[in-house]
Amino acid sequence: MDNPPRTMKARLIGIDDLLRARPRVVVGSALGPRQIILIMIAFGFVYGAVMGSFGGVTGERFWQVVYSATKVPLLLTLTFAISLPSFFIINTILGLRDDFAKALRALVATQAALTVVLASFAPFTALWYASSSDYQSALLFNTLMFGSASITAQLLLLRLYRPLIARNPRHRVMVRLWLVIYAFVGIQMGWVLRPFIGSPDVATTFFRQGAWGNAYVEVAHIIMRVLGW
Repeated sequence: MDNPPRTMKARLIGIDDLLRARPRVVVGSALGPRQIILIMIAFGFVYGAVMGSFGGVTGERFWQVVYSATKVPLLLTLTFAISLPSFFIINTILGLRDDFAKALRALVATQAALTVVLASFAPFTALWYASSSDYQSALLFNTLMFGSASITAQLLLLRLYRPLIARNPRHRVMVRLWLVIYAFVGIQMGWVLRPFIGSPDVATTFFRQGAWGNAYVEVAHIIMRVLGW
């Protein structure tokens, strides 16, 4: 039976490997698939809970905290799952299929690192909520947090991809393409799964009526409203 302190230490070392984008994350580290999944759920849950705390955590608003904590890991998982098939096909077309197993491990590790980075932004989100009661600004701020975490994760992915890029330069194109695919799917999935914050003036629900729509048009409208245009 594993010694609990040693097991915890191994997991912390594994998380450190993720954040430092060490090559052994791809070839094998202290974290296995189960641990990586747990990281994605736990750290996504943390940020989601803070994200849903806008407007308070008592009464009906408590359920928004629970819903948001559930939906952030769901958002990241669904975005990854939807983005992966097209990425696999393009890898195959470019003759990179033999490297796809290593590429997939790098992507999964990066996904876990993204949730860790996102959870580290939770104090900023809490501070923003304490400083502003404007719902539109809260939406825009959380968009910024997700965008920043995604860009940071992309930088980590590029480092994990270095051995693959050294083997075949076409992998550099695939790293950039993954960011485009992931961001495109993620923005739309975030729109479909809303509300993640929930306006205090509206009844708390898990899904909003009329969920389907164009996320990019709505984000542009939010930015214009915040800027007073």
